[in-house]
Amino acid sequence: MKELLIATGNSGKIRELTALLAEMEITIRSLKDFPDLSQVIEDGNTFAENAVKKALAACKATALPVIADDSGLLVDLLDGRPGVHSARYAGDDAGDEANNKKLLAELAGSPMNLRTASFRSVIALCLPDGDCVTFSGELKGIILEAASGSGGFGYDPLFMVPEYGKTLAELPMEIKNRISHRGRAFAALKEYLLLERKSNA
Repeated sequence: MKELLIATGNSGKIRELTALLAEMEITIRSLKDFPDLSQVIEDGNTFAENAVKKALAACKATALPVIADDSGLLVDLLDGRPGVHSARYAGDDAGDEANNKKLLAELAGSPMNLRTASFRSVIALCLPDGDCVTFSGELKGIILEAASGSGGFGYDPLFMVPEYGKTLAELPMEIKNRISHRGRAFAALKEYLLLERKSNA
């Protein structure tokens, strides 16, 4: 595999995923390289359904191997919300600030010991022949009462990782890539790609 399309236009995700795959010696493309591709409606009930749907659509349109991820925040006190709706929690056109504001409003007054949550990510790798495999990762943490840190994106400034006492938005990229839900899913993907490379050598 010499070329791989990451089915996202999110600059934060592109930056993270390119760093995670840097040692693979694969040319990374993104949806920014294919502006005419139609937007995929993420209407699946699970992260896996959405990831596969996005990857397959981009794969059919470009004839390239494609990886797509669907990730989200599951808050225990909110019965797993926002879940698959994490990116559009405050509305279809909502941005990170609006989503974070809604989350904080829903958790207002809740004690820290009840603000437990987890980030989950599922990555789908689809090949031009139609084969797809998925990889998953999870990171547990606590939702703070106010944002902290300027790195990352999405809910990162609110998500505190107990082992480090810092939010994902405060941790250096190399640590975040190692421990994050997306990082763990990509570690499994990288292992798979390396094994495939060895078997085809």
